[in-house]
Amino acid sequence: MSISDISNVFTFIGGLGMFLFGMENMADGMQKSAGNKMRSFLGMLTNNRLMAVALGALITAIIQSSGATTVMVVGFVSAGLLNLGQAVGVIMGANIGTTITAWIVSMSQLGDAFTVLKPGFYAPCLIGIGAMLIVFGKTQKRKTIGEILIGLGLLFMGLDLMSGSISPYTDAPIFAKAFEVLGGNPLLGMLIGALVTALLQSSSASVGILQTLAMNGIVTTNAVIYITLGQNMGSCVTALISGIGGSRTAKRAAVMHLTFNVIGAILVGTISFVFFAFRSDIAFSDISAVQISMFHTVFNLSMTALLFPFADQLVRFSGVIIKDRDGGIVVEQEETGETIHLDERIFESPTFAIETAILEVVHMGRIAGRNLEKAIHILLEGDMEEAESVYKIENTINNMEQTITNYLIKVNNLSLTEKQKKIVNNLFYSISDIARVGDHTVNVVRSVQALTDRGRAFSDMGKADLTEIGESVLKTLDYAVTARETGNMDAVRKVAQYEYDVDTEEEEMREKHINRLSANQCDSATGAIFLDVISNLKRIAEHAYAVAGYVKDEM
Repeated sequence: MSISDISNVFTFIGGLGMFLFGMENMADGMQKSAGNKMRSFLGMLTNNRLMAVALGALITAIIQSSGATTVMVVGFVSAGLLNLGQAVGVIMGANIGTTITAWIVSMSQLGDAFTVLKPGFYAPCLIGIGAMLIVFGKTQKRKTIGEILIGLGLLFMGLDLMSGSISPYTDAPIFAKAFEVLGGNPLLGMLIGALVTALLQSSSASVGILQTLAMNGIVTTNAVIYITLGQNMGSCVTALISGIGGSRTAKRAAVMHLTFNVIGAILVGTISFVFFAFRSDIAFSDISAVQISMFHTVFNLSMTALLFPFADQLVRFSGVIIKDRDGGIVVEQEETGETIHLDERIFESPTFAIETAILEVVHMGRIAGRNLEKAIHILLEGDMEEAESVYKIENTINNMEQTITNYLIKVNNLSLTEKQKKIVNNLFYSISDIARVGDHTVNVVRSVQALTDRGRAFSDMGKADLTEIGESVLKTLDYAVTARETGNMDAVRKVAQYEYDVDTEEEEMREKHINRLSANQCDSATGAIFLDVISNLKRIAEHAYAVAGYVKDEM
């Protein structure tokens, strides 16, 4: 082996590294730029499976990896955010969305009329502009655009380096023989495609490398067809690995992805084998990067259209492979049956990871609200039978605080925009405030317990006051949780309004109660407990106001 050969090997390795790093950088930047738009995707995934297919394609086009999309789907299913019927649509769409990268790569072969679209023409300029945006950009948005441009430029330059390092060997007999073997053996071609994709953890990257070989005339048409089919199956490996240790439903989502791609590979592979047996001239002809993109796109569109009506059968088949039984990774609180739907698979997309955290903070807030309702019922009716239930739910809230905090710590270490970092910080504060709501709720019940133990009760006038302030506090907390869930500024304003009412009511009640004490209309022991109760209720409203304030800060 000569120095020139060694240099070409190094150039190919460097080009491959630039290509993979560029793709990763571009995908990361695109996720950041998508920002809160991606947060609405889950809400759009209703039982409209066609919408699920479209969104699956869009998400994959943004993050440039069908594997990453299906990993997120496995996470969503495991977290209870998607059902299998919705997931199968997203998985089908992911296969369509992954074809975008193939078209980006093939732009260099669109002909001389498209010289300005060739990677070698503008890739260095993209990197230069991107670097300037990162170094001199004053806003996060500009820096994110810079990341995308640098990623795109590196991707194209990597392709050029790989192509240049391979071109001296395009006529080497060993390549012709190797792909003659691959082309004549569909199973071997699919196996090679699946292995390369599994190793790279990205079918987009794998197809890009295959197109680079095609640009240099190394691969024949039949070999490309079989390798591409294998690449589609190899893209399932990431999701299958992700499903290990997951819930039964998560495993079934991964199996659906594999089943969908295997059916497509077997069907098209069989048709191709028969066709190439009669048309060997086409089988052993050269194929361009554009033609690979066309085949990749037509194949995935066709398989989606063909199998779309059988989505329910795919769901049922996954149930046959992964039979239902108890298990899963969803954390369940035995005291109340409440669940915490947090799954680290969703870390593939920081935006979705944050959305999941928001949903759980809202979930925690709703639990705290229901517990407060029980406490106020106990306060007004003196029924201590529900007190034990309040204490158990308080344990659940404390456990949720710890679990969500640990999850947010990991989310905070992901690649986040400045706005996303602010949201994560506010979620930390929010769960602390909600936990304090739980503490004050327990204090209210303990105050009633102390009153009951002494054989005392609040007067009718006192109960009327507690009913009034209790309703205002419940509304304050309810609107605060709604504000956190929807980001609705009307809800934030409602919180401010009701929190002001609570402040006013607490001040008036304190003054009236002191007057009753002075007039000997109630005893001091009962009076002290009354003042303690309205103080705790006021503190609950203040914590709810703080939660709404974080949402306002993000707006």
